Amino acid sequence: MLLLVIPIGLALELPSPSVANAVDDLIQRARSATDAGMASLWLGQVYDLDALTALAVIARHVSDVALGSAVTTIHSRHPIAMSSQAQTAQAASGGRLRLGLGVGHRAAVEQRYGVRFDHPAQRMREYLQALLPLLSEGQVAFHGQTVSADTSGWPAKVAGATPAPPVLIAALGPAMLRVAGELADGTITWLAGPRTIAEHISPAIRAASRGRLAPQIVVGLPICVTSDPAAARARAAASLSFYANVPSYRGLLDREGADSPADVAIIGTETQVEQQLNRLASAGATHFIANPSGITTDRERARTIGFLGALSARPDPRNVAGRPG
Repeated sequence: MLLLVIPIGLALELPSPSVANAVDDLIQRARSATDAGMASLWLGQVYDLDALTALAVIARHVSDVALGSAVTTIHSRHPIAMSSQAQTAQAASGGRLRLGLGVGHRAAVEQRYGVRFDHPAQRMREYLQALLPLLSEGQVAFHGQTVSADTSGWPAKVAGATPAPPVLIAALGPAMLRVAGELADGTITWLAGPRTIAEHISPAIRAASRGRLAPQIVVGLPICVTSDPAAARARAAASLSFYANVPSYRGLLDREGADSPADVAIIGTETQVEQQLNRLASAGATHFIANPSGITTDRERARTIGFLGALSARPDPRNVAGRPG
């Protein structure tokens, strides 16, 4: 077996409304994934369970794994509020948080939050200019065109929230990748295949980050270790069909040469999955987030997590760079 040079994490599926307690359910599944050997655990933010709050709670029950949001939409939280919550989670986790942020998509942002989606890259740039000083220094006085944040005269540092958590942003287009390279610690992607990582995302973000630490490229993809790839691919096609109609993801799939989101899913036997993961690592991925939700049977999910946990490089989760070492 070839050893991957990158850690492998797991996207935790949000609890079903039918469970007795959503947080208890997450803690149980987080413990199982950690015991299997996963290097990190990630939660997405929708409109129910709060990802950062849940990660802070999970952190008190599992150790030795990094914990990340993938991703929290910036329109839902002012930078001062985001800093308070992220610092609290960082202190609760003993320095294991990775803060994943994104601008979301026009239809969702404008419909759900009633906020204009104009100039998303500029908004993200200004958001980071306000947020990063809060995370690192506990103070900010920034007034931009889309975002303002000023804590002058009032402390905003949470004791124990050091070092500042790495900030990763969802970046697909050139403008957002420039922001990621120039200001953030890297990018976090969804449905970006190895060709897109190697030919587009990695060169763009590395060029923008010259003079800084090498950026993290955290890659999330659907995955299933199985002996019946045709059935898993059919489930993936049904589960992921929504993304084919989202303009940013449609452009991503076209760049990859994929007809549908199912075409970029990692599906196959242990040997085939390992080959595909090593291809991602060779393309420039520094961390992989496995997302088996919606495409695996219960047996395949257990097989997938067990295999990936055994395969993963497991660095010190307190390493700010998030790299093996």
